[in-house]
Amino acid sequence: MRELELSKAFTLIEPGPVVLVTTCAAGRANVMTISWTMVLNFSPRFALTTGPWNHSFAALEQQRECVIAIPTVDLLDTVVGIGTCSGADTDKFARFALTALPAHQVAAPLLGECLANIECRVIDIVRPHGIVVLEALAAWIDPERKGRRLLHAVGDGTFIVDGRRLDRRAMMAAKLPPGV
Repeated sequence: MRELELSKAFTLIEPGPVVLVTTCAAGRANVMTISWTMVLNFSPRFALTTGPWNHSFAALEQQRECVIAIPTVDLLDTVVGIGTCSGADTDKFARFALTALPAHQVAAPLLGECLANIECRVIDIVRPHGIVVLEALAAWIDPERKGRRLLHAVGDGTFIVDGRRLDRRAMMAAKLPPGV
């Protein structure tokens, strides 16, 4: 083993997958790339990390809702592009030719290009850590979508893509909730 700089330790446990988060404030939709996400147990609750440095954060605070859209590997350049410009001065839907679909529970749009979308409401914001806690209200998946490989950010400008799925459901049956 060799020592790793502490400033790079996060690259060892960077979570995934990378998601796109849509918001809507004052009638204007926006989308941001988020690589720091977390599932909160087996409930439909999630957390993501962001803060005032992201234009969408104000919409999350004020509107208290969003959509988590789950892109696949074919959208890598779009995901990076979205994450490297600001909704403060860019209409990202127009710039990246994104299809905004109406959500059922929130004002923020679903993204038609993504594998899945989760409509959420904000139930808590832990400001000192930039953690936004979300509760899912509705979830949608595109069953016709052929590509299903997700992106995982390493945190240094590189990405890992899902590979082969290894099935250990039988071994873990006692730990999985019913229906999973």
